[in-house]
Amino acid sequence: MSKITEQPSRYDHLEQMSVGEILKAINREDWLVAEAVERVIPQIEMLVNALEPRIKQGGRLFYIGAGTSGRLGVLDASELPPTFGVSPDWVVGVIAGGDEALRHAVEHAEDDAELGWRDLEVYQPSSEDSVIGIAASGTTPYVVGAIEKARKHGLLTGCITSNPQTPLAEIAEYPIETIVGPEFVTGSSRMKSGTAQKMVLNMISTSLMIRMGRVEGNRMVKMQLTNNKLVDRGIRMIQDLLGLSFEEARYRLLKAGSVDKVLREAAQSV
Repeated sequence: MSKITEQPSRYDHLEQMSVGEILKAINREDWLVAEAVERVIPQIEMLVNALEPRIKQGGRLFYIGAGTSGRLGVLDASELPPTFGVSPDWVVGVIAGGDEALRHAVEHAEDDAELGWRDLEVYQPSSEDSVIGIAASGTTPYVVGAIEKARKHGLLTGCITSNPQTPLAEIAEYPIETIVGPEFVTGSSRMKSGTAQKMVLNMISTSLMIRMGRVEGNRMVKMQLTNNKLVDRGIRMIQDLLGLSFEEARYRLLKAGSVDKVLREAAQSV
């Protein structure tokens, strides 16, 4: 099978381009990513609709991938606790080669078709859980093997890939195929494919967090106050919503620990 992600770039003699030419060409290619993601919104919607009741019933969501794909899954999962105030157990990122692979390539980790499920087994997955395999090629043994075993064990399965009709999409119940075309640098799926993966992961996790009640209006009212920027953001939210002075809003926020708690306490006192 000829993989689109491995097809030659539409551009050649890249080393002869000026910096401006390189940047403009990359940007032209990146414009295609949003269009590719837009085409699969119905598939993303089906996956989110399937995930929502499971998570509401206490199930967890796992992302699993290798290389860039694995790093993007870990990134998305790790950003949810501070942003939405959820437990880090809700969404978990698993990468071939473990945490070391976040910074350094771990040789052949992605080639082991049994290793992905073994890595998931550390978390004692159950049929209430869900797993999304992320692989631009759609053929990564680590990911395909994990999704195959996960489905056999009753987990809900989805995937994100940049090639059509791949083994990964064939085995996953909810495949998402973002066909972004050849990469600017031939085969470098960290580029358009990675951007598409990041966009889809953002869409999945953000829509889930909204549906789980972690957003009020358009505000992250349950965010963790882990730095001064977030404290200041929380203060402004409280000022806007309750009409308080800066000092009073700050006092209430630091005492309660979250914007959400301040709002609930204010509602109870009415």
